[in-house]
Amino acid sequence: MSSPRCVALLVVCLLGASIIAIVSPSAVSQRPNILLILADDYGFHDIGYHGSEIQTPNLDKLAGEGVKLENYYVQPICTPTRSQLMSGRYQIHTGLQHSIIWPEQPNCLPLDSPTLADKMRESGYSTHIVGKWHLGFYKKECLPTNRGFDSYFGYLTGSEDYYTHKHCAGFCGFDLRNNLEPVRNNTEYSAFLFAKKAINVIEDHDTTKPLFLYVPFQSVHAPLQVPDKYIAPYRHIKDRNRRIYAGMTACMDEAIGNITNAMKKKGLWNNTVLVFSTDNGGQILEGGNNWPLRGWKGSLWEGGLHGVGFVTSELLKTKGTSSKALIHVSDWFPTLVNLAGGSLNGTKPLDGFDQWSTISEGTLSARKEILHNIDPLYKPKGQSHFPNIFDTRTRAALRYGDWKIITGNPGNDKWIPPPHMNLPASSKPSHLKNIWLFNITADPNEYNDVSLEKLNVVEFMLTRLAHYNATAVTPRFPKGDPASNPQLHGGFWGPWQ
Repeated sequence: MSSPRCVALLVVCLLGASIIAIVSPSAVSQRPNILLILADDYGFHDIGYHGSEIQTPNLDKLAGEGVKLENYYVQPICTPTRSQLMSGRYQIHTGLQHSIIWPEQPNCLPLDSPTLADKMRESGYSTHIVGKWHLGFYKKECLPTNRGFDSYFGYLTGSEDYYTHKHCAGFCGFDLRNNLEPVRNNTEYSAFLFAKKAINVIEDHDTTKPLFLYVPFQSVHAPLQVPDKYIAPYRHIKDRNRRIYAGMTACMDEAIGNITNAMKKKGLWNNTVLVFSTDNGGQILEGGNNWPLRGWKGSLWEGGLHGVGFVTSELLKTKGTSSKALIHVSDWFPTLVNLAGGSLNGTKPLDGFDQWSTISEGTLSARKEILHNIDPLYKPKGQSHFPNIFDTRTRAALRYGDWKIITGNPGNDKWIPPPHMNLPASSKPSHLKNIWLFNITADPNEYNDVSLEKLNVVEFMLTRLAHYNATAVTPRFPKGDPASNPQLHGGFWGPWQ
């Protein structure tokens, strides 16, 4: 018979083994790898499964094997989408509700709350970013490697030459970095370069840790540049901008295929969740298209913010489906952190919701409304019609259930068909009008404004805008700083304070 002392020792050993198992690398590695891919200025009509004339075989296959998000929203421009992705918070709560962060501005995503990458690293993930940052860089604390990423390769500003990696906006300078160090004399096309660097991260990954890899492509933002071989299949497209844009999209599609193939070759794919998203609607003036949606990049119409998005993973309980659940870019923060077994402690109040069961199992969306934005710095339009509720001269938009309200100046309101359809663009002149109400479920293309017939809904929606406006912080939009001039910093854009 065993002595009490032996039994006690056995219990201690078993408990110790259990604790070791809980924190062992093999247990940690069972957490899903996260591959988060963000396209830039990618239009709603510019993916194959939305009926585009542009071929996107890799994206179509990936989306077809997963869940297409067909009621998915981003922001109308770059910085706001990226800020909400990385913070899980509406731009009215980070002070980034007006415009973008321009290179000369001493501004960045506030440092007072952890980023998605911070939370992933806290959960034991290896965290990497390859591509576009555009969340500010005026001081080193704002850079990706100080915001939760173990490594960074990419550019800090909003756009640049695809080959020279030079950005000119007031000042001119090169913009390509490997972690904190400027990369000199690199003229490789950015889609090739970023795919290659992402693949390097995958190949070098220590599989005892789960991987969080964020790949925000430069593609397909202007300038319109791509190697000729990608344009060749689209010689039939007469519109020059559309033709080059099609080639850029095809090149990005190929790059994404190469990255996912690298995940498979490394043996990571079966335990990976891929999230694909655009950052805003397509820019019509630079070849993008959002047909049949109204408006384009920069507008509060659906063409500016109803985004292309999908999730692909062997971990999904339902696959090969489309979801009409209401989902917003801010939802990725809690969804991915919870999926990674992480904690949301330490964040400021989040505006995002955990949508994993909605995406994976088809349950009802965790959210019923989306604040698209309230921008008090945008030039007011018209007269205030409900001054006791909300100033309708203010540029703002809100989705609640089936309803969407827009106030102020929403931006360009045209329906622009892709050039090959040979259909005229159309619009409804608005003059000094500053209130629109749509049943987006019944009227997703915003043809029928019912604001005059549904005054009770208008008043309710304005009350919701007023509720959010009461929580807004002061916009952060400082003047440009001459000290940002790259010529003062070795010819490169980078921190100057």
